[in-house]
Amino acid sequence: MASEFELIHKYFQSTDLPDDVTLGVGDDAALLNMPEGHQLVVTVDTLIEGVHFPVNTSPEDIGHKALAVNLSDLAAMGASPRWVTLALSLPSADESWVAKFAQGFMALAKKYGVSLVGGDTTRGALSITVQAMGWVNNAMSLLRSAASEGDDIYVSGTIGDAGLALQMLSGQGVIPDSLLKALNLPEPRIDLGMALNGIANASIDVSDGLIADLGHILEASEVGAELSLESMPYSSDVKQWLETGNDEILPMTWGDDYELLFTASPEHASAIQALSVRLDLPLTRIGKITEPPGLRIFTPEGEITNVAGTGYDHFGNHA
Repeated sequence: MASEFELIHKYFQSTDLPDDVTLGVGDDAALLNMPEGHQLVVTVDTLIEGVHFPVNTSPEDIGHKALAVNLSDLAAMGASPRWVTLALSLPSADESWVAKFAQGFMALAKKYGVSLVGGDTTRGALSITVQAMGWVNNAMSLLRSAASEGDDIYVSGTIGDAGLALQMLSGQGVIPDSLLKALNLPEPRIDLGMALNGIANASIDVSDGLIADLGHILEASEVGAELSLESMPYSSDVKQWLETGNDEILPMTWGDDYELLFTASPEHASAIQALSVRLDLPLTRIGKITEPPGLRIFTPEGEITNVAGTGYDHFGNHA
């Protein structure tokens, strides 16, 4: 059985370090270099087996998702991702599992030019904590508190696919590959986040559900919002599920989408459309920011006054 240090050296230590890393994995701490005129952006998330990913999820997919959800936070801030640290709790030193986990983790890190610069391994129930760091030009970060009355509200990609996959996992039948991919292999919208600097006002990634995460923007910005349910970008899988009579609000409360929800002045509508084409990524206008507080959701028939759930709460019930 491989030791902790042998696993780190074999699967996570790299000698090919970029110029912004003076010292990475292998010492008590990393030494990193920040460019002048930039601010450090830091986020951290923990993934627990059976909470954030099903028990039978492949280690490659767990590795990918553990990093992706953190990079998604950096994307929401408009940051360029640079470094990550990894704390890994394992029931045993299973080298085969670690090798596959590292494959998924490091492949995504390489895709976005991210360096693993430190971390820790310990024995215990399976859990993964990743701290992601990046930088953004001074005063250029996207914040939840910057939405203004009259802003359009946009969301990238589609909403509800990962949540529907989780719903189907607890039932019967075959789950479409597209839904499993949305759940296990979310794509952090790094390129979009950086491109929104100078275009978007407020931004957040959709992790706890679109309604809940929009609520964070409204609270921080002290504004309200109106949403058009007819404009919500649901995939064909979610639309098919809704056609069986299910609550049309639920996909907005499930979470795990890791899309970017952002607001922008209407004067930037053409720039956002051009950005959508350039990135080959749907950017859908779903509503607008209002001065009166609160959230109002409209269908073609009128306003929905009862919203059953708001989003995921780690210490409550999943909507």
